[in-house]
Amino acid sequence: MPTTPVHSSQFIRLLDERLREVAENKYADLPKYRDMFYRMLPSDSAFEEFYEVGSLQDIPEFNGKVTYLGVAPGYHVQIEHKEFSAGTAIERKLIDDKKYNVMDDRAAGLMESADRTMDKYAVNIFNGAFSAAFDFMTTEEGLALCSNSHTTKAGTSTSSGFDNLATGALNKTNLAAARLQMRLFRNDISERINVGDDLALVVPDALADTAYEIVGTPNGLYTAELTKNMHYQRYEVIPCLRLDDDDTNNWFLVWKSQMKKDLVWSDRIKPEITTHIDKETFNVKTIVYFRFSYGRLGWRWILGSQVS
Repeated sequence: MPTTPVHSSQFIRLLDERLREVAENKYADLPKYRDMFYRMLPSDSAFEEFYEVGSLQDIPEFNGKVTYLGVAPGYHVQIEHKEFSAGTAIERKLIDDKKYNVMDDRAAGLMESADRTMDKYAVNIFNGAFSAAFDFMTTEEGLALCSNSHTTKAGTSTSSGFDNLATGALNKTNLAAARLQMRLFRNDISERINVGDDLALVVPDALADTAYEIVGTPNGLYTAELTKNMHYQRYEVIPCLRLDDDDTNNWFLVWKSQMKKDLVWSDRIKPEITTHIDKETFNVKTIVYFRFSYGRLGWRWILGSQVS
């Protein structure tokens, strides 16, 4: 990728007014996913820290003396903002002599690039769901978002309800199993929680038709008997095109309202543009700078299927 100033010799055709048409940035970018998946969290610090306090056990029968219940600590999460910056430099002579109004608004181009950069990171919460390597955060639990071995500090059993990892391909049988697996999730003291009905399928574009077919068929899905399809309109389907860049088989079942609580995004410094003329070279330089971070505070909002 070019990193040196743009010279007129590289774009000599822009000096020729006989050209019929010159195109610039003619393709639309992909949809934005940050607002869809994350809770926006203001920040004025270098990093943000989060901590959980555990749940209380059941109330015992009163035997003449009050029983005081203990509370186990949860896990600590720290999310640190990172800096991003890039610029463009264009030879003054090219700007003076070119015959077309391209390259006039490099600031807009840098803003588009910054927005695309952030959105790629936003989707990493899914693309990296099966890895314990994180972009911006450290978590005391130290496990992947989707894991079959989640833990607790409460000392209770984790043999059931602490597994949000599946491996089956997307079909009606595996989706039904995933939903039941989610509904068995337990809290930090191994008590059942009420997973909501506001569930969504987050899928790569390659699986979108499969997902829509499962959710949109009222009767007779894969059967000749026209039996009722219990998946019909049960889930929202969210095709996420950036997932295809990493894997076209993995899919995710998410609890939307809890997702918006557990996924946090901070624009520490929104993209800022500066433009100046270099006094020695007369190159016109435009620079963008921004800071942001994202992370997750819990895992019970999602079940991910890592399909081999």
